Amino acid sequence: MNYPLILPQFLKRAVKLYGDKEAVIGDNIRLTYKEVNARVNQLSCGLIELGVKKGDRVAYLSTNTPEMLEGFFGVLQLGAVLVPLNTRLSIDDLIYIINHSGAKILYADKQFIESILQARDRLTMVESIISNGTVTEETGVIPYNRFLNFYSKEDMDYFHIDENDLATLLYTSGTTGDPKGVMLTHRNNYLHALSSMHHLRVSDEDVLLHVLPMFHVNGWGSPFYYTANGATHVCLDKVRPDLIFEKINKYGVTVIHMAPTVLNSILEYIEKNKVPKQTHRVRIFVAGAAPPLAFIKRVEKELNWKFIQVYGMTETSPLITYSEIRDTQKNLSEEEIFHLKAKTGYELIGSEVKVVNDNGAEVKRDGTEIGEIIVRGIGVMKGYWNDPESTKEKIRDGWLYTGDLAVIYPDNNIAIVDRKKDIIISGGENISSLEVESVIYDHPSIKEAAIVATPHEKWGEVPLALVVKREGYEGTTENEIIAYARARLAHFKAPKKVVFMDALPKNGSGKILKHELRNKFNKVFTT
Repeated sequence: MNYPLILPQFLKRAVKLYGDKEAVIGDNIRLTYKEVNARVNQLSCGLIELGVKKGDRVAYLSTNTPEMLEGFFGVLQLGAVLVPLNTRLSIDDLIYIINHSGAKILYADKQFIESILQARDRLTMVESIISNGTVTEETGVIPYNRFLNFYSKEDMDYFHIDENDLATLLYTSGTTGDPKGVMLTHRNNYLHALSSMHHLRVSDEDVLLHVLPMFHVNGWGSPFYYTANGATHVCLDKVRPDLIFEKINKYGVTVIHMAPTVLNSILEYIEKNKVPKQTHRVRIFVAGAAPPLAFIKRVEKELNWKFIQVYGMTETSPLITYSEIRDTQKNLSEEEIFHLKAKTGYELIGSEVKVVNDNGAEVKRDGTEIGEIIVRGIGVMKGYWNDPESTKEKIRDGWLYTGDLAVIYPDNNIAIVDRKKDIIISGGENISSLEVESVIYDHPSIKEAAIVATPHEKWGEVPLALVVKREGYEGTTENEIIAYARARLAHFKAPKKVVFMDALPKNGSGKILKHELRNKFNKVFTT
């Protein structure tokens, strides 16, 4: 029997086993799985009425709302393609992605509808716009809830979908050029969900707080594997530490996916507001960049949360490794366990991960030799949308080249040392910006830090520290930070200069834009 692995099956299972259980909690609405399913079916019927067919793209410009979650399943059970949009992008970037994807329908949250309407004449292929905001008839925008009420709640037959059909089209951050559309199939997403729900220990007892946006690499996969297990989704519209703690306590949240920047804001918040150690245990899965060891210790000791680092990328559905402590490692000391948690971890089931040198040979498992992470497996993308050249460059000989540099240890744990483009080569020595950042973050005055290469007359390039001070540490000096780093690192790795900034530039996903910093601070140093 050939049973197609298609994503609508996850919601249907939840309805069958957990129909009367609370599925989604929004700011102004609470829905059971039966109610979510009814609204999803109404959405699908409405999209058919608007002319959506198998393979058509439907774009969503939405924060973490019940409407966004409904879109995942209402679009996909038609065989149409979901295009989640990064709400933090500029209107020009959004227009580029909507047009590049060829989206036929656009859903826009109420806070974005005005900007979309102002740029409407630039949308080349969008035929209809839907919004949950208050809209007048003159705009031609379709009111979401009124739209749903016209259509049937009855279940739909979705077995016309093939598991190799395109399901989601997610666009990369575009930090060094135009965003690229990553094509992921139903099979990619389905098998990735099965692997992730196993490793992340997802169960029907979980209450997931959607902190990471559903358009984000570590956020958008979660509707699949938490829904499949009948977990409860708690939507978070605005990412603020006070709201996060409020919802944790109010709804009994057990699991959160977040970026290091959000974790940093939480740690700042608990210190400033004297938040006591939590009695409620929460698992947090952190991805995006390797967090400093100091963050991990504070999470587990001061908050009593369980920290697990995960790693992946949009092109891999996204997760390929995680840093859960294995049974064979539980006899290690607390300090050794913290250091393991700070590593990138080991491969998930369904992913085959290697670290290779420039000749394609695997590096030694000695924790020292640096190579590039490459991967093949169930979640690796079909390719980039309408971009065969970039696809060929990214996927070579059946392996996806991540652009991340790492070392591998005898126990097969991997540790990322840097992005290939961010490694600093000073006097012929490789310097990991992540290693230096981790040390800088240990200094009590540092709120945010980025280490980038800057030109140097003698050494070619040297590390430059761009830092944001924490409140109350205005007196911290450049020499103090340099001396602190030199006491903890080989001297050639320590920053040669420190620049204090009010804020570090970030992209729409919260990543620090190191290329902007490199371009800004490209003066040649001679000291």
